[in-house]
Amino acid sequence: MPDKVTVTAAWAKAHLPELLNEVEKGETIVISRYKKPVAVISPVEEPKKPRPKFGTGKGKVKLIDPHAFDPMTDEEVDALLEGRY
Repeated sequence: MPDKVTVTAAWAKAHLPELLNEVEKGETIVISRYKKPVAVISPVEEPKKPRPKFGTGKGKVKLIDPHAFDPMTDEEVDALLEGRY
């Protein structure tokens, strides 16, 4: 984890875009008032996308040709190999 940088509230107010650029790079910023920490600005962790569970796509794909997965006949194989298919 990167070191924390401490800035005053007045400086943070005047330089907020610069602070946000540093936070985007992974830096953690502590804002203080009268030498007492009052706030922390830190990068947000990206939420992880849940992995799809096996079998959840059932019924979402529709085959137009009911014979799409039937084995090829010898004539179809010959035509495919000769480039006529």
